[in-house]
Amino acid sequence: MTSGNRASADAPVEWSDGIGLYTPLSTLKPLAEDLWMVDGPVARMSMGPVSLPFPTRMVVVRLRSGGLWVWSPTAPTPELFAEVDALGPVEHLVSPNRLHYMAISAWKARYPKATAWASPGVRERARSQGFDVTFDADLGDAPPSAWAEDLHQLIFRGSRYIEEVVFFHRASSTLIVADMVLALEPERVHTRFRWLLSLGGAMWPGQTPREVQVTTWGRKARARECLQRMMDWKPQRVVVGHGRCYLDDVPARLERAFSWLR
Repeated sequence: MTSGNRASADAPVEWSDGIGLYTPLSTLKPLAEDLWMVDGPVARMSMGPVSLPFPTRMVVVRLRSGGLWVWSPTAPTPELFAEVDALGPVEHLVSPNRLHYMAISAWKARYPKATAWASPGVRERARSQGFDVTFDADLGDAPPSAWAEDLHQLIFRGSRYIEEVVFFHRASSTLIVADMVLALEPERVHTRFRWLLSLGGAMWPGQTPREVQVTTWGRKARARECLQRMMDWKPQRVVVGHGRCYLDDVPARLERAFSWLR
C-alpha cells in the first residue's frame, strides 16, 4: 500500500492561493497497513506581518481496537467523512500543536463520542483567535492506554514559541510531525512567497522553522534530548504536515533538518 507515499512527491499540481496542493484533495491515501494520509485545502499562517499559504495534511490510523485515530484533522467534506466512516469508528481527534486545531470542531460535531485531545497551549491559542473548540483531554509525553500499543509519542520541548507532540506509528515505523519539520517544494510555491518561506526555513529539503530555532535559545539541551528520543524510534518514513514527506534516506534527512541542534 504505497500510493500515498508517491502522492506526496509526484501528484499533479493544483494551484490555490499561490501554493501547489497535492491532489487529489480530501481523500484517503494509503501509506501502510492501517495508516492513511489526507491532503487538505490551503490554510494561511502568519509569518511576522505577512499571511502565507500552506498546504495541509492529516493522518488516520486504525488502532488495534478497530477505532480510528485522526491527527491534525483537515477541513472535512461529505465524501471524506464517508471514506473515514468506511474504515471504522472515529475515537480520537488529535491536535499536535497549538496551530493545528481549526477543523477539530467540525469533526467533533460529526463524531461527538470521539475524544478531542489538546496539545500544549492550544486551548489558549484557540481562545485568543476567537475559535470555539472544546477539548476533552490533554496529551502528554506518554501515550494514553487507548493507543499505547500502536503509537509512541513525546512532547518536543525547548522552544518558547511552540511545543509539539510528535508521534511514531510503530507497525510501519512512520514518524508523524506537524511543524517541527517544514518541507515545501520550491516548484509548488509561487515566487512571490518563495523568498520569505525560504527565509523562515520552510522549504525543501526541510528543516525546523527558524521561528522555533531562535526561540529555543538557552534550551537546546532539552530539545536535543527530545531529538535523540525521536531518532531512537528509528523512523523509516516521515509524514510532515506541510510539504513533501520523507520516504527515503530518512535518518540523513532528519539529521539535516535538525542540524541546528547538533
